[in-house]
Amino acid sequence: MAGDFLSRSFQLRRISLSAGEPILLNVENLEKTFGGIVALDRYTIRIRAGQLVGLIGPNGAGKTTVFNLLSGVLNPTRGRIYFNGQDITRLRPDENTNLGIARTFQNIRLFKELSVIDNIKVAFHMRLGKGFWPTLFHTPAYRRTELEMERTADEFLELFDLTSFKGTPAKNLPYGLQRRVEIVRALATLPKLLLLDEPSAGLNPSETDELKKILLRIHPKYELTIFLVEHDMKLVMNLCQKIQVIDRGRVLAFGRPADVRRDQRVIEAYLGKSVKDAPYA
Repeated sequence: MAGDFLSRSFQLRRISLSAGEPILLNVENLEKTFGGIVALDRYTIRIRAGQLVGLIGPNGAGKTTVFNLLSGVLNPTRGRIYFNGQDITRLRPDENTNLGIARTFQNIRLFKELSVIDNIKVAFHMRLGKGFWPTLFHTPAYRRTELEMERTADEFLELFDLTSFKGTPAKNLPYGLQRRVEIVRALATLPKLLLLDEPSAGLNPSETDELKKILLRIHPKYELTIFLVEHDMKLVMNLCQKIQVIDRGRVLAFGRPADVRRDQRVIEAYLGKSVKDAPYA
């Protein structure tokens, strides 16, 4: 059963975390230039397994470039990226996904014509798919796997309150629900590290609050390490255990939300000239 498969997967992860939260993501002196423009300059971060970390900074600071490098969409000019102790600096996005890195995008990238359930099952095929010939001939193993994927997808749909939209084409969903489907699809690859690029973009305050509740549920439930880029300061401050701030491609600060919000460099570069003027005050 897919539920058993998920239980075994996350149980193994739980055992590994009991050893003292090892470093899952280690980025060393990452640089990225586009022509003569420096988008990222000696970027460094270390994220332990199980942490929920936010990345903030003004427009053009290099946040999306960081995610594009971590997910393999871009290759760095210099520097190294290590995931779970393995050098992944120049791996392709599909290779990174296979290792356990899942990513959403600021601009939603669902299969618009497919139903919600089929969008999720596409992601499950990476872990549970039976290959070309069993799929072509609809063998018993293929049919069992399809049933397993559907049952497990149902679990995710219930968790994200999407069950009633199971057969709805993704293009017919409201924007906020499309955001949820994209996160579920990423979760269906069974990641160790979930990269969320502006997950609250385009959401109203009620939808953003519901998103926060969902992330706080799935974070411990599936033993996830979550790294998210976000502009909503209230969401970041109330959700993340640690926050990193970058400006013009360079790291300004990295620490607990309470410490970051008091950092004068952060206040001046991103949040305004005084804490009083900050959007989360």
